[in-house]
Amino acid sequence: MAKILIVEDESKIARFVELELKYEGYEVEIAADGRTGLEKALRKDVDLVLLDIMLPGISGIEVCRRIRMESAVPIIMLTAKDDVTDKVAGLDMGADDYMTKPFAIEELLARIRVSLNRHAKLLQPKADLLQIGSLKLNLSSHSAYYGEEELTLTKKEYELLEYLIRNKNIAITREQLLNNVWDYEYLGDTNVVDVYIRYLRQKIDDKYGIHLINTVRGVGYIIKDEI
Repeated sequence: MAKILIVEDESKIARFVELELKYEGYEVEIAADGRTGLEKALRKDVDLVLLDIMLPGISGIEVCRRIRMESAVPIIMLTAKDDVTDKVAGLDMGADDYMTKPFAIEELLARIRVSLNRHAKLLQPKADLLQIGSLKLNLSSHSAYYGEEELTLTKKEYELLEYLIRNKNIAITREQLLNNVWDYEYLGDTNVVDVYIRYLRQKIDDKYGIHLINTVRGVGYIIKDEI
């Protein structure tokens, strides 16, 4: 479970939030002033910071600014008054969200979950490979392979194949393919899509004896999970 740092000088509030967070299964640490909070926030084991704006030593706004110079840890600012200036200042310094005291603990918990989930998604490595069966697309090099053999595809053939695979199991119309692969509103003959589908079938389906690209009568084309 995530570790949350509470930087709050009002001990009763800090204790109340600590108990609620621990009840939810979070690990919790508390700092009662800005300088201590900054030191703890920069440690690698902290997953989210609840940061009060009004702090002794270093203000919450300054703590937020200094954290953002070294870390992308999610920060939720806590302010005692519904002051737009404080909220804007916190967000400008890199805070992810803010809560105005007094707050409902249920809302705070919800905002914590959202911030943690958003941060986790940002940390996930972007997929560099698309694959269906023995067909693989390397997104970094814009190359395609069937098994260990590299396919000789033109730029547009590759882009058409990538778009179909990214939308696998969905019937894509010719108009959608024109708008997304050729990147413009095509008002004329959609025959160019059929021509390029034929090119891909010759280079993949015919060569390797598979049935990759299926025609959906009256709609367009689809690539399914199972070849």
